[in-house]
Amino acid sequence: MKSLEKKVAVITGAASGIGRSLALGLVREGCFLALADYNKKGLDETVRMVKEAGGAAMSQVVDVANRSQVERFAAAVIKKYKQADIIVNNAGVTLFGRLEDVSYREIEWIMGINLWGVVYGTRAFLPHLKNRPEAWVVNLSSAFGLVGVPSQTTYCATKFAVRGFTESLWRELKGTKITAISVHPGGIRTNIAHNAKFASKFGKDAGKKFARSFDRVARMSADEAAREIIAAIIKKKRRLLVGADAKLIDILQRVFPSAYGKIMDRLFG
Repeated sequence: MKSLEKKVAVITGAASGIGRSLALGLVREGCFLALADYNKKGLDETVRMVKEAGGAAMSQVVDVANRSQVERFAAAVIKKYKQADIIVNNAGVTLFGRLEDVSYREIEWIMGINLWGVVYGTRAFLPHLKNRPEAWVVNLSSAFGLVGVPSQTTYCATKFAVRGFTESLWRELKGTKITAISVHPGGIRTNIAHNAKFASKFGKDAGKKFARSFDRVARMSADEAAREIIAAIIKKKRRLLVGADAKLIDILQRVFPSAYGKIMDRLFG
């Protein structure tokens, strides 16, 4: 595959970060866009930027944790474009706190967006992808879908699940023209840390402190990450590690599957 010209790309979490950068990058590849996010203001801004770049985009405010909303979005996309070629399940959030400190409501919140959002998005568009001569399911996991991290228990659970879900799709889609891609970004400069939820015991200043720390170690821009993801789509790669930190984490987990935690503490602590 050398061109994405005239493909219809569906992107969730398109109001900012990697989602917005993917929208702008895929427009440059000649794609038509269908964009979704819970944040209407940010979503409208992305659509404006896409149109200024000479692209075409429809948008819809969608809570990806709500199956009915995702299914209505899929129906709207097919009604407008008559096809869907790429679904990028990008929407994601994080929850900071030890398991015993976060509430069940908070756990359900992160599971709904990070995991069920991927399941709903994939299920809603899969029948339409199967009608295309070639198609893609692109699911955003994380470097934390490769290793377990303290105080990110629930986030890691969702991202490990997305990884397993996508890798299982590899086998289920064998013999079809659909490529499933599991994407594992490391530290990318997006708003995810600034929008993180924190267990109440950490206090009001925990979010600002965590965001500042994240900004120091997040070395790759969202635009750079988007370029790598788009290249992986074109090359039909099934697994993508985004950033040097993600690649290092992957190596540590493979070489030291039981001891990687101590090594990461020394490297990143």
